[in-house]
Amino acid sequence: MTSSGAELARVVRDHAGRLAAALVPLVGDFSTAEDLVQDAVEAALTHWPFEGIPERPDAWLYTVARRRGLDLLRRDRRHHAKLALVAWPAEPEPDDRLRLVFTCCHPALPRAAQVALTLRVVCGLTTAQIARAFLVPETTVAQRITRAKRKISDAGIPYRIPGPDELAERLGEVLAVVYLLFNEAYLPTGPQPGRDLADDAEFLAALLHGLMPNEPEVIGLLALIRLHRARAAARFTPDGDLVRLPDQDRTLWDHEAIADAGRLIARAAALRRPGPYQVQAAIVACHAEAGRWEETDWTQIVVLYDMLLYLAPSPVTRLHRAVALRYVTGPAAALAETDDLADDLADYHLFHAARAELLRDLGRPDEARAADERALRLTANPAEQELLRRRLA
Repeated sequence: MTSSGAELARVVRDHAGRLAAALVPLVGDFSTAEDLVQDAVEAALTHWPFEGIPERPDAWLYTVARRRGLDLLRRDRRHHAKLALVAWPAEPEPDDRLRLVFTCCHPALPRAAQVALTLRVVCGLTTAQIARAFLVPETTVAQRITRAKRKISDAGIPYRIPGPDELAERLGEVLAVVYLLFNEAYLPTGPQPGRDLADDAEFLAALLHGLMPNEPEVIGLLALIRLHRARAAARFTPDGDLVRLPDQDRTLWDHEAIADAGRLIARAAALRRPGPYQVQAAIVACHAEAGRWEETDWTQIVVLYDMLLYLAPSPVTRLHRAVALRYVTGPAAALAETDDLADDLADYHLFHAARAELLRDLGRPDEARAADERALRLTANPAEQELLRRRLA
């Protein structure tokens, strides 16, 4: 790939979602906004190899997309004037971005479509990344996104933050978007994580917290994100290799941020409306507050996973509980619970990786190797691939 082609790929990966999001309120249509961005990308493929890469590639793409939008709307003076006054911002206005999230999460759309559309249009994740987050085929995600855009256009769904009486019914979908966005940042499903999605996730969670300061699940999600980010400095070696939690240097953790997140969890708990994000934050806090790996309160973690399964049952949560159970009742009981998930998680790489560790503990190295090989085939993340290769070696 040429230098201009590589730079264009990076800019598209990092900014396409923001470019489209900035154009949506102006042209009033998701598909039109994305088409304008795609037109600008095609123009860059023509111009950049000969004219050089512009100093602000994202601004160049936005300017071209805006001009195409002017061409489309030139007969509508009101829209023309509005577009002409807009310049590509370094960051979208917070309220604009939150408005777009709530537009995507309108109750007229199916829940899965709400989440997929927001991750694609607002956050810029690829269809492949979203498909891995949902554990469904790419074609399914693509269809959801297309139908959601059409529904928003046909129904004239407004671009705004809903009033207080509407916030609660949309909050679940918005929180799911932020959660999946952070998951993609924490351990990307593909080889190129793009811009710092963790910043985007924390930014959106903090915006929601400002909008709904007494909503315990918003507080819980913000605490969960901050707890994970507090440990970020110890998660990788200088060469980019993934460091497992037992082997991390805990002096590198941001203990002030961990304490702040603990206070958020306590404030959420005081509201006496428990929810899945609060429980997940409490689980991560058990890990983050342990001075050493050996001091981890695994019994408490298993209890919290039981609570999480009651509030939001899922095969992935059952898998995490089985991993924790390994340190309470031993690997044999943990493996039995893990094997019960074989049908649900057959294509989930962490199922096979966790199973390999349990098999190795039980002195079954050949089966463990086969499970690790299966996990390696199922993950596209380079850090995970390298960790699995080291285990296989």
